[in-house]
Amino acid sequence: MNKIDKKSIYIGLGFLFGGLLLGWLFFGGTSESSATNENQLEEAHAHEEGESEIWTCAMHPQIRQEEPGNCPICGMELIPVKASAAVNDSEIQMSEAAARIADIQTVTVKAGSPTKEIYLTGRVTADERNVSAVTARFPGRIEKLFVNFTGQEVRRGERLASIYSPELVQAQKELLEAVRFKETNPSFYEAAVRKLKQWDLTDVQIQNIQENGQVQYNFDIYSTQSGTVTSRNISEGDYVGEGQPLFDIANLNKVWVLYDAYESDLAWIKEGDKVTFSVPSMPGQTFSSTVTFIDPVINPQTRVALVRTEVDNPKGQLKPDMFAQGVINSKLENMENALVIPKSSVLWTGKRAVVYVKSPEFEEPTFEFREVVLGPEAGDLYVVTEGLEAGDEVVANGVFKVDAAAQLQGKRSMMSPEGGPAMTGHNHGGMEMEEGNDMPEQTKTSKFVQEDVMDMSKDVPKAFKNQLNKVIEAYLELKEGLVRANIEETQESSTELLSALDKLDGNSLSGHAKDFWEEKKAFLFKHTKLCKEANTIEGKRENFIFLSQPLIKIVEAFGANQKLYVNFCPMANNNKGAYWLSNSKEIRNPFFGEAMLTCGEVRSTIN
Repeated sequence: MNKIDKKSIYIGLGFLFGGLLLGWLFFGGTSESSATNENQLEEAHAHEEGESEIWTCAMHPQIRQEEPGNCPICGMELIPVKASAAVNDSEIQMSEAAARIADIQTVTVKAGSPTKEIYLTGRVTADERNVSAVTARFPGRIEKLFVNFTGQEVRRGERLASIYSPELVQAQKELLEAVRFKETNPSFYEAAVRKLKQWDLTDVQIQNIQENGQVQYNFDIYSTQSGTVTSRNISEGDYVGEGQPLFDIANLNKVWVLYDAYESDLAWIKEGDKVTFSVPSMPGQTFSSTVTFIDPVINPQTRVALVRTEVDNPKGQLKPDMFAQGVINSKLENMENALVIPKSSVLWTGKRAVVYVKSPEFEEPTFEFREVVLGPEAGDLYVVTEGLEAGDEVVANGVFKVDAAAQLQGKRSMMSPEGGPAMTGHNHGGMEMEEGNDMPEQTKTSKFVQEDVMDMSKDVPKAFKNQLNKVIEAYLELKEGLVRANIEETQESSTELLSALDKLDGNSLSGHAKDFWEEKKAFLFKHTKLCKEANTIEGKRENFIFLSQPLIKIVEAFGANQKLYVNFCPMANNNKGAYWLSNSKEIRNPFFGEAMLTCGEVRSTIN
């Protein structure tokens, strides 16, 4: 047993020494290769150790730190940024967490036949082609009325009234006299007959006068068509002149329904479209009509065009001047494969339409800034004629937040289509708006640029500074009321602010100071008044943004009796950013209440 064990040991040692020898033969003689492998391992290890992780804020992606912590703007916990492929100036990349917090949602662009449900308001009217007016063909006095009220049904040829006319009596006498000379002077006879015919007497009536040989003193007026008397303009005993309207008669077996169509809907409406409508007097009952005419002229006051439809009305249920609510389900012609996107995907800059398209080649949520050309709107959708292809994914929810992130990172955005810093004004609250933007603008400056205001504190009288200080105190009270979202408090402080502004004596200023005040006061007064009149916290906050702009500039130029801080929040004003004044370095955001009380930063100090 011992012998076997020793033999096994010897065999094992033999294999061990053999393996060592082979290893030395193959690898031991290549010291350069071994050194290279060792260096590569060291370099990889050094790279791994030197690669620091970047941390950012989900709501403020411009924040970049090399260690975890809280966002210095909003206080949220920072999240790591994963390494990814490089993005260009037209693309904005967000972390997964940021996309979830911003609730970014996308939809796929599809081709199809866009349809739109158009709601129209209108009224029932008589068919103008079936309306006739019965007029007096000769002057006279109404002796008898056979139709006594409006709405009475009449038939063609039915007597409406009886009239006595001295002129007609004289014309009959001339006819009887002309009959005596019919053979010798036929032209005289023909002239007398023609005169009576021009006064609407029939051949039968003229023949009866000749046969009887007597003058008829009263003549009947007959209806020219069957229908409803829509207007009776005379009473018994009235004297009427030639051509005076006596009755209006309309045949209501077919009526019109005239609808008001706005310019944006006209592209969807065409002749032959079916309109389903209802009237308030018959709830639950619907009628169908057909578009027969679209007014070629837009009403300059109402900015609408009349769309006329026709509908049969044999039972007389539809009456003139009834209100109607119509619906058209329409398709655009020659647009069977049109691309459509939700309205919520589009950002309007006044001059262009912008969307954000998801880039599929990145792992992280990455969105490309893209300008598009839009066609007609189709309900909650827009038709896209240029800029997108079927299969593209566009942001449908959270597009403002994506654009705000692009602005903060200096990417191409709605406010900065060429890239670079977002156009939020200068760093003290000027906030000049891009031309074409639909947000209110400050009064344009002529002598003073927004970025740098002149120091005019020495040119401002002490009395004006004291009055301005009252304005600032009321402004700060308004700001605190907005922080607490107290509608009663903000109402009181906005009233005090407007009163303090009214007491500012601009006539005490002169030179550049007076010019500067004149430039700013209109915008300041306007939005202070709107802030006072707003009946919601949201309305007051919106106008607080715009009244803060000129007040910050005035305080910067004229000085103040206390130390003030110019604060900025990038999330306010629909992620366009907003400035405000504070007498404390501590951030107390007036735009979001307790939810984001500390969101913002101090941009400058006014001593």
